[in-house]
Amino acid sequence: MNPVIFLLSIIFALTSNSASAQKTSAYKSADYNILVQELNSTLKSPWGMAFLPDKRLLITEKSGILLIVSADGKTIQARLTNLPKVASDGQGGLLDVALDPNFTKNKTIYWSYAEAGIGKENGLSGTAVARGKLQNNALQDIQVIYRQTPKVKGSGHFGSRLVFLADQTLLVTLGERQKFTPAQDISQSLGKVIRIHSDGKIPVNNPKWKNAKALPEIYSLGHRNPQGAAINPLTGELWISEHGPQGGDEINRVLAGKNYGWPVVSYGCNYGQPESDECRLGGGKHTPKYIEPLSYWVPRSIAPSGMIFYTGKVFTKWTNNIFVGALAGTALWRVQFSGIKEIGREKLLAEMQERIRDVEQGPDGMIYLLTDSGKLLMVSKL
Repeated sequence: MNPVIFLLSIIFALTSNSASAQKTSAYKSADYNILVQELNSTLKSPWGMAFLPDKRLLITEKSGILLIVSADGKTIQARLTNLPKVASDGQGGLLDVALDPNFTKNKTIYWSYAEAGIGKENGLSGTAVARGKLQNNALQDIQVIYRQTPKVKGSGHFGSRLVFLADQTLLVTLGERQKFTPAQDISQSLGKVIRIHSDGKIPVNNPKWKNAKALPEIYSLGHRNPQGAAINPLTGELWISEHGPQGGDEINRVLAGKNYGWPVVSYGCNYGQPESDECRLGGGKHTPKYIEPLSYWVPRSIAPSGMIFYTGKVFTKWTNNIFVGALAGTALWRVQFSGIKEIGREKLLAEMQERIRDVEQGPDGMIYLLTDSGKLLMVSKL
């Protein structure tokens, strides 16, 4: 038996008198013996989550349902189904969820989703962002505040994470919908990070682009499919994780007005090419024209998803480390930086063989995970 896995799940099962005992397993990392507790296994394709001030959880399911889950993770207290209709084919569906910075006063939440076109746009889809007020376990005053343009055919690469800056403007990561070149076209919002106010209006201090056709909401361009986003607690800057093609997954520090190179350059290769340095798109190196990724994975993709900077008091050796979930890589990656230089990385929880879709830090300092198999997991230390 693999020595890094303890038999705590068996011990818990034997010693508990409750039929609903939660499965717990233990693993080793470089710094800690860590526990993973299965809080809930009844979720249906969960994608994003956010903690409410009372420690309950909002969890999105791809089909278009927003769940309110009890603080202990065990009980689904409400299923909110009055959201705008989602296009749930392929990678589409209900995606991320975030609280307004002033949630305690205005009770407003935001969510992103794949939206189907209607009328002349029938058969097309694009990422959209909506908001509403959460009152008495129900959503009211729902408004769509942003729509990616243009809507296109296909069911892949919607993004999409929601992050607020310190000035309370909202950043939205948008995939290039597997269309490649629109990521470099600033008259479209495919393959971009956009910055808007909480009502969808455009900040006047957004980057100024030389092209008169540029969309004013564009904050950065040249992104492929950014499915992880977090604010660096030391600098207040947005950092994202995004999918490369065959290899070349990236962690990027997103700066206003900058170009991150996709699809012109990547440390990955086009699908079907042999995995080697020779097939790296554009030679791989991004500079001087494009911004170099801070970290990248080669030759195999890990398919990074949700990410956080850890700032809690439970894992003090991991303060300000990045944690990013992996889909193809079925693991939780810990990446350590000194400034913007990567100084170490560790692959965690690979023994679980779970596609980790989202990562959040709880109010208790624990790390919470969502898996594509429908589980809510809590990571603590032994």
